[in-house]
Amino acid sequence: MSPLVIILWVCNICFDTLGQVAFKFAAIAPNNRDSWYYWLDLSKNKWIWVGIISYVAEFLLWLAFLTLVPLSQGVLLASFNIITIMVVGRIIFKELLTIYRLIGMLLITAGVVFVGMS
Repeated sequence: MSPLVIILWVCNICFDTLGQVAFKFAAIAPNNRDSWYYWLDLSKNKWIWVGIISYVAEFLLWLAFLTLVPLSQGVLLASFNIITIMVVGRIIFKELLTIYRLIGMLLITAGVVFVGMS
């Protein structure tokens, strides 16, 4: 893989992870959970906007990434974001990493390594 492909891949993963974390922060922030007031509070939350902007940036990076790699390889490499999201979720939100999730992370990592070597 060329350096540009690696840079686009890493940036894509970073923006996807940032978007997921921002949406999680936005979802747990509002105190008022009654009907449409929840959505009103959510629309005023800075994290929802960080998430939306992150997803737009990720989408543009994804398009650039796909212009340089085959779709089958790109989709496999993009699955690495599952690992970063699980690790960041563990660190920030204290979410559990069960043995099945850890095995899944190892299998995803192995798949990414094998695809990256081809």
